Amino acid sequence: MSHSPSPIPATTLPPSNRRRWTALAVLGLAVLLLAIDGTVLSLAVPALTAALAPTAEQVLWIADIYSLALAGLLVLMGNLADRFGRKRVLLIGSAAFGLASVLAAFATSPEQLIAARLLLGAAGATLMPSTLSLIRNMFPDAGERTRAIAIWSMAFGAGSAIGPLVGGFLLEHFWWGSVFLINVPVMLVVLVTGILLLPESRDPEPGRFDVPSAALSMVAVVPIVYAITHVAGSGITPSIAACVIVGLAGGILFVRRQRRLANPMIDVDLFRRPTFSGAVATNVIAIFALSGLMFFFSQYLQFARGFSPLQAGLAELPSTLASVVVVALVGFLLGRLGRGRAIALGMALVTVGLGLIALAEGADSYLWLALCLALIGFGVGLATTLTGDAIISAAPPDKAGSVSAITETAQELGVVLGIAALGSFLTGRYRAGIAGAIPADLAPEIEARVRDSLGSALSVLDAGSPLAEASRHAFVSAMQTTSLVAAGLTLIAAMLAWRLIPSSRGTEGR
Repeated sequence: MSHSPSPIPATTLPPSNRRRWTALAVLGLAVLLLAIDGTVLSLAVPALTAALAPTAEQVLWIADIYSLALAGLLVLMGNLADRFGRKRVLLIGSAAFGLASVLAAFATSPEQLIAARLLLGAAGATLMPSTLSLIRNMFPDAGERTRAIAIWSMAFGAGSAIGPLVGGFLLEHFWWGSVFLINVPVMLVVLVTGILLLPESRDPEPGRFDVPSAALSMVAVVPIVYAITHVAGSGITPSIAACVIVGLAGGILFVRRQRRLANPMIDVDLFRRPTFSGAVATNVIAIFALSGLMFFFSQYLQFARGFSPLQAGLAELPSTLASVVVVALVGFLLGRLGRGRAIALGMALVTVGLGLIALAEGADSYLWLALCLALIGFGVGLATTLTGDAIISAAPPDKAGSVSAITETAQELGVVLGIAALGSFLTGRYRAGIAGAIPADLAPEIEARVRDSLGSALSVLDAGSPLAEASRHAFVSAMQTTSLVAAGLTLIAAMLAWRLIPSSRGTEGR
């Protein structure tokens, strides 16, 4: 078939299967980088807390702002990738991600690090929808696409496995900023190999770009996340209530506008399909529950159990390794159970793992924690692979970027809301637990640090003092309660998957 000349062809598939799968490896490398970057931050929190002395709220923002920028910009970046070329947007984002990593590594204050993380999130927003949309166009066959997305998920799991090890090694030997510098060489490899191997694709008829839709997509996300992040410290104030109202109003206006446009940024009618809406809902709830808990898990290992950063990275390995191993079984489970039941099984395993981890956090032996983490990792790997496949398979090839952005927006919104909401819940439980143990004659400035967070408390207390032990006990108790809350949420996700996502292959697209 002949095509008219164009600076960026609508679709240029690799000329051979070998090159197609090699190109997939490049996309996997970009995802691996993002997974490493997200994983090492939680390990670096104790070190950067000692170096930069951030407050508990600033620690939340250092984590949140990255996902906040991703969630706020993913729809826009997915749309731009469809318009201007997914390969082009991916490569530009890769270069920007490397530069922002350098800024984060050499930040000298919490405010500078938050700003650098904001830039990292904006750059990361160009990467995720581009990788999935390229997969959608590179693998038109449904069976090949499922395997490709499984490999894509495996790359993310591998990055999560490598991240704690590399990050722990770097934190053992270098300053905390080194965990961001590891992004630079990986991004250079993505840039060079991406230029040579990745095919270009875009929407041949994208229609007019709608600026109000782009603005509304961000208005719908940013105020609500801001409100959840700040509610723990200030309570429900008029400004926080206003943020929630603005965010909800922005979301309603965004959906209404998409329904009226001939070329919407997001085809909201996709949510009428049980597979699509069920997969998105399951992703949001599952990621919400897991990210909020796991962000604080490294702090638990280091502060409460006394692990070094490298030991903490090794201790988290069972979860990430299990999420990689599950890729080998996903085809078998999909064939035997069907998509909906397989996803529900994955989330049920996560629920059991989170429930048991609430008990294991108080146990002396790490073995019980390892078994719980492996169970959680297996369930997450199974569920996220199949939900991602369900969402992206619903997309027509020319709109793959926009639909991929829905996948990533759901995940990143789950991440930022999970860290903000469950993080705030954990902080509140810790403060309630430590309140009764604080002596009446404690200096006000030390009391403020003890009440703020476990990391702040241990930075001003003797490691073996009774108040330090009370602080650790309060944190562990808060983690146990938060684990049970997260287990309840993942149980809801399992039921949603069972009810909404068809298990018969003949009905999955309906």
